[in-house]
Amino acid sequence: MAERIQKMLSRAGYGSRREIERWVEEELIFVNGHKATPGQAIEETDQVVLRGQRLRLSSRLQAKPQVLIYHKKVGEICTRNDPEKRPTVFENLPKPYNGRWIQVGRLDINTEGLLLFTTDGELANRLMHPSYQIEREYAVRVMGVVTEEIINALKAGVILEDGPAKFEKITFAGGEGINQWYHVVLHEGRNREVRRLWESAGLKVSRLTRVRYGSVSMPRYLRTGFCEELEPKGLRSLYKSVKMTFEEPTPPKKTKKAKKEVADKKAPTKKSKARR
Repeated sequence: MAERIQKMLSRAGYGSRREIERWVEEELIFVNGHKATPGQAIEETDQVVLRGQRLRLSSRLQAKPQVLIYHKKVGEICTRNDPEKRPTVFENLPKPYNGRWIQVGRLDINTEGLLLFTTDGELANRLMHPSYQIEREYAVRVMGVVTEEIINALKAGVILEDGPAKFEKITFAGGEGINQWYHVVLHEGRNREVRRLWESAGLKVSRLTRVRYGSVSMPRYLRTGFCEELEPKGLRSLYKSVKMTFEEPTPPKKTKKAKKEVADKKAPTKKSKARR
């Protein structure tokens, strides 16, 4: 079945839709020997070449997608390469089985917490698209006096320099004096939005950690700079949240020879019998 080139290549994990659209405009992609055009419909069987390398569309599309939970450190930046040689979030990631890691959203350099990476570009696109209203939850330490009036105003909405914004939920999470913790939830991922919302009320954010993205929460045991792969149960829930279906690949049936090899491995040896 034919799909737009940016959608199919993104679904196969070659990049985000935006990246692929840019590559088409830069004439880096060829389809069946001709320069690709924006929005062009292609099929799995088409010969697609990116920067001189033929893409393995069919095998990529049939491979099991991966989703990685990463605990970002303060001081890391959300990019693959940094001209200033600062540490990036990609440096601590394992190599995926197929494709490449596509980052779901961003966190600024002074924010730590949960970042998602996937090899499924269509999943990444939907998780970031405003129409799916995916929740982002943050633990935030605020300096200043937070009144009921401020909380109500931030939930009702304020005007920032790039438009209206608001918190869907604000929950007190402890603290005394001028340093208090709150958990806040919003549906957007605009640049420094959480900080700017609190700053609009004359308050300063002294620490900010993302603890949840959609159905995925940060495991308490996962230290900064470490990651783990999302299990099938979590994958099904994440795909369902953006109206997609996750189907775990069916393992190949074992042949008689393979079954015999497994049985031979399980059978006790003479040496193991002697030890008993």
